[in-house]
Parts: sequence; C-alpha cells; structure tokens
Amino acid sequence: MRKLTGMFAVAMLSMIASLCWGQSGGSGGGGANCSKMSLGIGASLNGYIPLPPSSLWNQNVSNAPVDPNSSAIISFIGSNVGMHSDFGSGYWQGKIIGNPYIVVDGNQPTVNIHLTDYPTESDPGPMPIPPNAPVQGDPNPPPNTDRHVMVLDSGNCWLYELWHAFKQNDGSWNAGTAAVWDMTTNEHRPWTWTSADAAGTPMFPGMVRYDEVAAGVINHALEYTLRYTKEAFTPPVSHFAPNSGNPLAAPMGMRMRLKANFDIAPFPKEVQVILTALKKYGMILVDNGAPMFLSGTPDSRWNNSNLATFSQVKASDFEVLLISPLYTRFNYPKGPIPIVNSVSATTSGGPGQAVTISWNVTYGEYYSLAPTIGALRTTSVVVYPTSTTTYTLTATNSYGRATGSVTVPVP
Repeated sequence: MRKLTGMFAVAMLSMIASLCWGQSGGSGGGGANCSKMSLGIGASLNGYIPLPPSSLWNQNVSNAPVDPNSSAIISFIGSNVGMHSDFGSGYWQGKIIGNPYIVVDGNQPTVNIHLTDYPTESDPGPMPIPPNAPVQGDPNPPPNTDRHVMVLDSGNCWLYELWHAFKQNDGSWNAGTAAVWDMTTNEHRPWTWTSADAAGTPMFPGMVRYDEVAAGVINHALEYTLRYTKEAFTPPVSHFAPNSGNPLAAPMGMRMRLKANFDIAPFPKEVQVILTALKKYGMILVDNGAPMFLSGTPDSRWNNSNLATFSQVKASDFEVLLISPLYTRFNYPKGPIPIVNSVSATTSGGPGQAVTISWNVTYGEYYSLAPTIGALRTTSVVVYPTSTTTYTLTATNSYGRATGSVTVPVP
C-alpha cells in the first residue's frame, strides 16, 4: 500500500477550480483559524477545515463534469466492488481501526526526525511530534506497516505527517518520510515528491472524522484507495506509485463522486452524512490499497455495525470526474527552485542570549531551520544558542529545495 520511489500555487488552483469544477470554494472555517481546535488525541476541530476554501480539497464538485472514460474506469475497478470504511471503534486484529491524530498547541517542543527511506523527498524537521503521538496500528503496530503519525499544531497552523514512524528513546522519531503542510495556504511540496500517502498530498484533510459526522456535515473531499493505479497523477496530488500498465487504471488524485440520484435514506444517520459529502465533494485517490476503502480516524463513538452498511455502496454508484490536467513523469509542471542568497546572524552576547537569524531567498515558499526551530513562514527568527551552533536553513517551493547555513559563535 506504499510508494515506489508535494499543490498548485494559489492562482493555478483558482484557475483549475473555475475551469474544471465551476464551483465556489467549500464553506466553513478553512485557512488560518486554527486556534479553535481542541487539544489532544482525536480532539475535535470544532468546525475548523484544514487548508483554505480555495483548496481543491474543499471544492464543491456536485456539478463538475464527468470524465468521458468514467464507465470504463469503473468497470476496470469492478462495478460490484463495495465500499469499506477503513476506520471505526475498538480494535481489529489487536489494532485501532483508522489513522489516529493528535492536536498540540504552539508551544509543543520540536524533536529531531531521522529520515530513513525517502530523505531527499522529505521535510527535514525538527517537528513538534509529542512523545504520546498515536501511531497507526497502536497499541502494537507491526514494523512492516504504514505506521502513520499525524500532528496538527493549533498555534501555528502547521500539519505534520510521518510514514513508517518509530519513536526513539531520546524523544526523536525515525520516519520513512516526513512532511509539513502549511494549513493557511495552497503552497505545496515539490512535484513528484512522495508524502505519508503515495500521492504526495496531505492525509489529514481527506480523513473522515467523528467530530464532523456528529456535527452533521462534512465540508471537504474524502480520500480512498484502489488496488491498481497507473503512472500518472492529477491535482490536488503530485506523485504516483504505479502498479498497473492498464490505461484504464486510475491516476493518483482521480476524484469520484457519488451519483446524485443514489438513495441515501435507508442508511444510518452518520453514514448519510458521509454519503452526502461524497455527492458534494467526492473522494480523491491517494494511495494503493484495498479497492474502495475510505480513509478515516478511529473513535470509540463510531458504530461499527452502521459503518458496515458502506458495503451496500458499489463502485457503479460513482462516476469519475473529468481527469484534467493529467501529469506523467514527462510533463509535470517545472519552474525555478529556491535560491538562498544569504543566511546571516547577529552577534551572540553569550550563552543563552538572543540571536536573530535572517535569510534572503528567491522563490522560497516555506522554510525550516535546524536545530530546534522547524517550519517557518517568516524570513527571520530569534534563537538562543548556549554554545557555538551552525544553523541550517531549508527553503522549499513547488519545484525543489535549496539550503544555506550560518554558524553562530558563542563566547
């Protein structure tokens, strides 16, 4: 269910949303209003929607055009393949059911992330991953599974996601991949880079969560998996993980919408909320896996018997929305990577005294400073080194990454 080897700039997103979907952005509190989230494992977001309303994740696609190959693609998937909720309450084979998450405040200390599988396609850290961050598959996640970790920073509006994550005794984490997402913008990691999901897109915005279902409405697209995908992708994703050469195999990012005439009345109330979202926002393909599995977060309040009724919803009850643009390894967008023109520091007055690190970067979209600081939107930050320290700046945009450093002598 993993990768083989991350989002348009605002203008391009708006253009695609207008041309392809012809809809306004999703409703609700997307963007910068992160402070309304509660804290803790599986905490309520209290109506907050990650990413801005202009994000493709948050677009109403109820009137979007259907792809001309929709019927053939559905047949390739398997018209009678039923949906499955890949989330629930309790345990299955001794593991929690779904992808857990935790919300921390802006004062959560950062820790080092040791990258093991895809270091050149990962954000370097440090990251505010707490020692009690839940891991997919808890309480005893097998070492050879995805082992996702998702952390939302309510104070600074960042989302952190790890794949194949292992907590270390010193508080740091080993991870196959690590990604940070700015929840206030539509900026993204470089094209063709993977993420915690194989599609190179954030996981959390597409999760089915109990707090939203209990509130009676989901105002964003959901995410799903299919058995077979081809070597292509379509926004909002930016990476592929092909396992099929069949031209009817889905590209990563393929959005499916539940047909408007599908009768949801016979389903339990909480399932109706999810099915309504699938009619309005659809679901976006983010990974290889069991076919028509819908991703979500674990919660003790889910009714597993009610969720089991998803099996009555078949692939033939969906339609594939227009797949455009379609990118491959040969034609994805390219542009200038960041240029780090300078990284400088003021003089230290002694151990623990304030020092300002500043940088000048061309084409940078987001930054990370190590050690101790992590993700930043600004072009300067105050640090308090206790001994001579070299600080490394990482500047990233949609096309690549560049680094620079400065050493701060501490007398």
